[in-house]
Amino acid sequence: MFCITLETYDPFFNLALEEVLLKSRKEEYFILGINYPSLIIGKHQVAHRESDTRFVTKNSIPVIRRISGGGTVFHDSGNLNFTFIRECEEGKQIDFRRHTRPVIDFLFSLGVNARFEGRNDIKVDGLKISGNAEHVHRNRVLHHGTLLFNSSIDILRNSIRQDKSCYTTRAVGSNPSPVMNLKDKLSGFSDINEFIREMVHYFSASIPGFEIYNLSTVDAEEASALADAKYRSWEWNFAYGTEYLFKNTFLFEGRLQSCSFSVTDGKIRDCIIIGSQKMMSLAEKMNGCRHMVPELLNILETENIGFSDEQIFNFF
Repeated sequence: MFCITLETYDPFFNLALEEVLLKSRKEEYFILGINYPSLIIGKHQVAHRESDTRFVTKNSIPVIRRISGGGTVFHDSGNLNFTFIRECEEGKQIDFRRHTRPVIDFLFSLGVNARFEGRNDIKVDGLKISGNAEHVHRNRVLHHGTLLFNSSIDILRNSIRQDKSCYTTRAVGSNPSPVMNLKDKLSGFSDINEFIREMVHYFSASIPGFEIYNLSTVDAEEASALADAKYRSWEWNFAYGTEYLFKNTFLFEGRLQSCSFSVTDGKIRDCIIIGSQKMMSLAEKMNGCRHMVPELLNILETENIGFSDEQIFNFF
């Protein structure tokens, strides 16, 4: 098994690289990496329903869809991502316990009593430190998970939408759990990079055929191309997936407005706003528009409707 410690913190590239190594290579890999602040949603989730659109927009936190299912997770410089890419016997590819067991054993070697709980979590003292997801491609499986080492819990919580009552959809939803950082249970680690080095050392002694691997130029070029074509695209991150219905009420110029619309392929359909004449006229302009903050702001500016940058989030 090849071990890769990622040098870039670019979440678009790192997610693309996993897909390249899963689908275009035959070797087995264990990957460790850190991403810049980003919200990573499951393949079958609705981006705006899972993210707090106001917070992630104002803080320039990208929302990125991964190829595996499951719920939403937050990445930042205090979170370590681990990935296994393996050949598997047909019918036995999905096995969360198999791929979390080595991580749990490593944590146990450090004196941390971690447990696999629920469908895909690792917890310590009942608090979540790791969310995991898997994706099967032919006879290969991609398993990736998070490890909250010293992540910003406040930003994590603020990035994920708490009140989802405005959204109705068949899409997969997240199951939020109380979380904690591993650093609260560990001593002797000055930072996350020291933790990574210790993990690589432990796995090199416990996994047969464990070998350090440096990405080739071809690896990097393929991942960069896929990151640009797919993982940075609106089509993948927001337009992909299940349609949804949005409903909300809000005040505009002292009058209560009632707004509803459906979103299919990322675009607003059947928009109705009951309230002021300005808002009713706006509803017609919103039809066919991408359900995205910049696009709606542009319509409001074009129609000369005095919506503030804050009020735009009434549509999210």
